[in-house]
Amino acid sequence: MKKTKQYSLFEDNSGPERTPQQPPGGKAVQSPDKVSAQPIAHTGPLSELAFDVESTGRDPLSASVVGISLCREKGRAYYVPIRHTSGPNVHKAPNILRPVLEDAAIPKIGHNLKYDILILRQEGIRVNGPLYDTMLASYLLNPNKPGHSLEDVGVEYLSHKKKPFTDVLGKRASFAEAPVDEATLYAAEDAELAMELKDILFDALKQEGLERLYFDLEMPLIYVLADMEEAGVKIDKEKIEDLSKELDREMEILQAGIYRIAGEVFNINSPKQLCKVLFDSLGLKPLRKTKTGYSTGVDVLEELAKVHELPREILNYRTLHKLKTTYADTLPKLIHERTGRIHTSFNQTVTSTGRLSSSDPNLQNIPVRGQWGTRIREGFIADKGNMLISADYSQIELRILAHISGDAGLIDAFRKGIDIHTKTAADLFGVSGEAVTADMRRVAKVVNFGIAYGMSPYGLSEALNISPKEAGAYIDQYFHKYSGVRDYIADTVKTAKALGHVSTMLGRKRPIPEINSSNANARLQAERLAINTPIQGTAADLIKTAMINTWRKLKEQRCESRMVLQIHDELLFETPEGELEKMKALIRQEMENALTLSVPLKVDIGWGKNWAEAH
Repeated sequence: MKKTKQYSLFEDNSGPERTPQQPPGGKAVQSPDKVSAQPIAHTGPLSELAFDVESTGRDPLSASVVGISLCREKGRAYYVPIRHTSGPNVHKAPNILRPVLEDAAIPKIGHNLKYDILILRQEGIRVNGPLYDTMLASYLLNPNKPGHSLEDVGVEYLSHKKKPFTDVLGKRASFAEAPVDEATLYAAEDAELAMELKDILFDALKQEGLERLYFDLEMPLIYVLADMEEAGVKIDKEKIEDLSKELDREMEILQAGIYRIAGEVFNINSPKQLCKVLFDSLGLKPLRKTKTGYSTGVDVLEELAKVHELPREILNYRTLHKLKTTYADTLPKLIHERTGRIHTSFNQTVTSTGRLSSSDPNLQNIPVRGQWGTRIREGFIADKGNMLISADYSQIELRILAHISGDAGLIDAFRKGIDIHTKTAADLFGVSGEAVTADMRRVAKVVNFGIAYGMSPYGLSEALNISPKEAGAYIDQYFHKYSGVRDYIADTVKTAKALGHVSTMLGRKRPIPEINSSNANARLQAERLAINTPIQGTAADLIKTAMINTWRKLKEQRCESRMVLQIHDELLFETPEGELEKMKALIRQEMENALTLSVPLKVDIGWGKNWAEAH
């Protein structure tokens, strides 16, 4: 029988244990002989370890480790300074701590562990083992909360207000400049709070039936996302810079046209000046007032565009301005000096439905259609000798709606491979599938997705530019044909009112606190969330499952291919040309079998030298 490794993290364990009345703090470990992570038989097993890394910055691929805080038992934490500008430092600490951090048998505890995992890779340490991430646990317990920082979670569950990082940093340029004694009090507290929160939060996950969702889905996804962020994606810098210049020229043309239509020159990006032009100079009727004046939001301009050409041109200008400032001007500046690639950050704790979000840069808002979205995607390229593969779930939310509603008509259509929008159009307009026109199909597509999002007759009328009465008739006809969907909506709202939450197929929960509100608008919005969340949330769980399964297969088969991006229902891979055929089959197998539904899952796979070709 193989002997279990046993570790002593510190030879100096003589420090007094903190009493519950004392504020969390810690002890600085200041010499190599006080830190030991070698297997020592007589010390007893290390059952779990809470840790937190302090660094010089937020980007884990650019920042340097300044110190590591560690806690192996409640009430006693330590801080190991490594690169403070004024010592003492234990420079050998990363090498000494590597065996315990890489030991797959030892559970690791922390808050936002993906960051710590990534930055430790810069030290040659690849953290392994089960992960107890208290930030993720807090998120699963209440995904509606706007933030899950250690400060917020500590206050909520321990009634303990942690000292903010900004107070420790002060006017210093980096945490490395903080004196070790100050750094110790702040940093050791992070590891100790995570240790104290672990039992509370994971007991709560168990009571809420969310334990399996965490360990089967969200926890392994931490490692998947860390690999994706580390891999990054390559862009053609010159192509993106040329695109920026082209967008400049297009915006100048639009700007000249806007000034001509308005009859005056003004700052197009100034809401105040735009208000004056639209409502004073042109005499258009304001639709909505805000605290600072009349609204010039997208919805207002869309409505005004029906009666005047200027609002439409303003919308076109805004679209190009956003693409230029968000992508064309920004992406080249974000190319990592060491890797030559863009490294976005994937966030697991931001959306209320379970979907991932992307930031620094956000790569999930690039327009799917239109020439400019295509042009930006052309700038995302494969490295030499490689190809990009795009794998996109087809109509995934409607397929999930068919499954969870059990509607016979929808299930039959998807099983037979019938185009669902054409079928809905034929049902709505009382014609054969062959007689369905492009406009009929467009209406049906809006109705199909509108129903899945709990859209009201008024909302549908706005989307289709028809009267609420006509929109209501479309919805009635839809429910007549798809009675299973009607029953699903009624049952879901009823359940949400009774339980105060809704759940996905995999058990993810979202509280719907306004579902019984006396305010009609708040209640109707809550009902829409209740209807859509099980659908969108299950789609999120599905693609996360597919990501984990595909990632594991790539490792098992020792493929050189890498998953590099996730954009809602799409996964992007970079693969050596020699692995292309193997990867296409592997991706399809894992994605189309990630969940078992009553309808088949369908994945559209494309490939090319750039993202536009692959998409």
